[in-house]
Amino acid sequence: MNDPLDIAYTEAVKQAQLARGSRRAAAGRIGAGWFDTANADLAAFLAERDHFFLGSASAAGQPYIQHRGGPPGFLKVLDEKTLGFADFRGNRQYISLGNLSENPQAFIFVVDYALQRRIKLWGRAEVVEGDAVLLQKLADPGYQARPERAILFHLDLWAINCPQHITQRVSAADIAPVLARYENRIAELEAELKLLKAAQPAP
Repeated sequence: MNDPLDIAYTEAVKQAQLARGSRRAAAGRIGAGWFDTANADLAAFLAERDHFFLGSASAAGQPYIQHRGGPPGFLKVLDEKTLGFADFRGNRQYISLGNLSENPQAFIFVVDYALQRRIKLWGRAEVVEGDAVLLQKLADPGYQARPERAILFHLDLWAINCPQHITQRVSAADIAPVLARYENRIAELEAELKLLKAAQPAP
C-alpha cells in the first residue's frame, strides 16, 4: 500500500466511486482533509468530546459498534500515532474485547453535534491489562466510574468528514448556563413587577 488513503479507499471502494461518478471528487491527499498522524487540531477536538463510537469486527468479519462515554477528553492523544482511553466497567458483555483479541483492526467515529462536525479514525486497537501507570495516565480521578484496563489505538488514518445531515444538538451541560441566565432575568422582572404593583395606590 503506497497511499495511506488506500486504508479507506480500497480497490472495491474505488470501483464503486468510479461506477457512480464520484471518484474524482472523492480522491484526496494527506494534509488536505486526510491525515496519517495526530496533530494539534485532532487533540483539541478530542479534548472536548465526552463520547465516541468504537467499531470492531470478529475474525469472521462480524461487525460491532460500541458507544464509549466518559469525561470530556477521555480519549487522549498520546503521540502522533497513538491514542488511548481508560476502559470503564460496563455491562460485562466484552464483545469489543473479544473481537480485538482476534482482529485488532478498529475504527473510531467522533461527533460534535453542537458544531455539526465529525471525525473518522482508522487504526488498530490494543487492549492493555494490568498497566497501572498507563491507566493512571488515561483515567480521570474525578470521574465516577471504575477503569478496568487501558485501550491503545494505533492510528493509521483520520479524516474530517462532511457535516451534511448532522442534526444540531446541544447537551444539557452546555444549555444550563443559558437557561440559568434567563431564569435569573425572569426572577428579576417578576420582583420588579411585584414592587410596581405594591407601589400602586389602592383603588
